[in-house]
Amino acid sequence: MNSWLNHYKSGGRGKPRRYSDICVLTMIMLKAVYHLPQRGTQGLVNSVVGLLQLDLPVPHHTILAKRAAGLEVTLPRQSRRASLHVVVDATGLKVYGEGEWKVRQHGYSKRRTWRKLHIGMDEATGEVLAAVASDKDMADKHVLPDLLEQISGPITQLSGDGGYDYTTCYEALAETGARVTIPPRSNARLHPQDERLRARDKNLRAIERVGRKVWKKRSKYHRRSLVETAFMRLKSIFGEKLSARQFDNQATEMFVRCAALNRMTHLGMPQSSVVR
Repeated sequence: MNSWLNHYKSGGRGKPRRYSDICVLTMIMLKAVYHLPQRGTQGLVNSVVGLLQLDLPVPHHTILAKRAAGLEVTLPRQSRRASLHVVVDATGLKVYGEGEWKVRQHGYSKRRTWRKLHIGMDEATGEVLAAVASDKDMADKHVLPDLLEQISGPITQLSGDGGYDYTTCYEALAETGARVTIPPRSNARLHPQDERLRARDKNLRAIERVGRKVWKKRSKYHRRSLVETAFMRLKSIFGEKLSARQFDNQATEMFVRCAALNRMTHLGMPQSSVVR
């Protein structure tokens, strides 16, 4: 109960905030999980507080929109001693636009707008380790350093698709000491004089020796598809559309979905095995 209200003064002008960030974050997470509008989220929390017979005020639904921008969201993680095999990718979430059926039948009448969610995921547990929100035009190669900065602990291997086959990505990965499994382009050439591309040259030589298909199997590159499964789970649970209209609020909405997905992952994941 003490963490529900704000007990700290900012030292600035104006009245201090009444509700803590934890309170606002809890309501935004409930909004995401149960697909509620802001007013409906306020009603749900009012009902829960009444059933628990707690003497707690509930924030007005307009506070959620005002406080969501810049709200710090921490991705919950289970402690693991083992080093990580991180898989990275990005997906698009629609802000507004027209449905596929209408476009197929009648064409576009207004442009769609998307935001991109970039994540780094632990392929062994399915946990989202890092998340970055960007505009739809942001290339994956520009976001990889930010993802790596959020990941604590040693990284044994990082797998990504061809969108990360750039010098800047290999330069950022060289500092981690991780094994890099990014498929080079079909017209890629060796650059033995460039130390930053040593991992890329190693993959190129392996592909020339055994072929791209065998290299992907031996390097466990196909484990990268698990990040696609994570995006499928994210969109099937929370939907493919963002409700916020400001970019900062949209970023918070995406990070909250990742945090909620991690909580669900901790509750249990299906056990699967290869059938031979």
